[in-house]
Amino acid sequence: MAFKPANSIQDLQYFGEFGGVNPSISDSSTYTFLSAKTMFDTFEGNADGCYLYSRHSSPSNLYLGEALAAMEGTETANVSASGMGAITPVLLQLCGSGDHIVSSRTIYGGTYAFLKNFTPRFHIKTSFVDITNLEKVEAAITKNTKVLYCETVSNPLLEVADIKGLANLAKKYNIKLVVDNTFSPLSISPVKLGADIVIHSLTKFINGSSDTVGGVVCGSQELINQLRNVNDGASMLLGSTMDSLRAASILKNLRTLHIRMQQHSKNALYLAERFETDGLKTVYPGLPSHPSHELFKSMMNEQYGFGGMLTIDVGSLEKANELMELMQHRNLGYLAVSLGFYKTLFSAPGTSTSSEIPEEEQKAMGLSDGLIRFSIGLDADIERTYQVMRNCMEELGVLTKHSTSNI
Repeated sequence: MAFKPANSIQDLQYFGEFGGVNPSISDSSTYTFLSAKTMFDTFEGNADGCYLYSRHSSPSNLYLGEALAAMEGTETANVSASGMGAITPVLLQLCGSGDHIVSSRTIYGGTYAFLKNFTPRFHIKTSFVDITNLEKVEAAITKNTKVLYCETVSNPLLEVADIKGLANLAKKYNIKLVVDNTFSPLSISPVKLGADIVIHSLTKFINGSSDTVGGVVCGSQELINQLRNVNDGASMLLGSTMDSLRAASILKNLRTLHIRMQQHSKNALYLAERFETDGLKTVYPGLPSHPSHELFKSMMNEQYGFGGMLTIDVGSLEKANELMELMQHRNLGYLAVSLGFYKTLFSAPGTSTSSEIPEEEQKAMGLSDGLIRFSIGLDADIERTYQVMRNCMEELGVLTKHSTSNI
């Protein structure tokens, strides 16, 4: 039977303390015990159902973690205060001094900076490779490699990782495949394709309202126990704890994720097809012209589409900035970083979300100055949105009135 992630979320049933249809929020940083022995047992991890201190766990955080684990098909999950607060503890938990990571070269700028600039302080090295080339990935693996790291759909170039192929390599060399699935929640289920660990920035599509920062690590009970260990757990000791009020808020938004992802994907596919027909250099996994279109189709949970992210290249940073400013002025969306909002968000990633990557490396991976990354919103009338976008492009000379790009 096909895995249906939204059903797994829907099948969870929570009641509040007084019979509420939403679980009660545990608005406490610390918890009382009826006996000193129970406190000791809880410190040792031997008292099920008891809470010690909210940096370790809280009922609200565990509710959200359980729902996200159900969505990704893992044993359990641990939520954190940000996406980076999920990524960094996992990598530090899995790797020690002298270890090695093989990572996709096109990843979120913060993750790139952590691997390139920060982990070398701990003598952890990273090789950045073209994740779409399995031969290059395998050639980069050494006897010290502990982690193979990628994004299902990369930020910002929208390259698609072959999760099954990477999982086979990970198993062959006895290393962990860690997948950031932020761009494709519900659409792709990495664990079902062989990944060991799935990470999300909850800030983006999963929460969907750009009012909260959060992250999650979905994995085995063994891994999550290690991360939470009071003596040597990276999540516990680095302290990137999610606030219970935020966890409760994200859990409520998570329940509409399936509806939102369907609309994000529907709108993005419509715009991508129109932009490509107009002659714009358009990248979207749902287009047959995308080099990994068939790969994405082979991995996807079809009802959620190809996601809400697309890019166009308008030739220069100056033209990109002009267009984004005009689109914001015409109320088509916001010139802002992040993604997954109900309004369309657009940015030039080379000077924003990927600015941590040196300019020469941006060029090597194909990140051009004129690239605009779009997170397509939930517009009810996407045809109207397209027409106004097209008017902006014609006004700036990006497109002529004859549906042909000037680029």
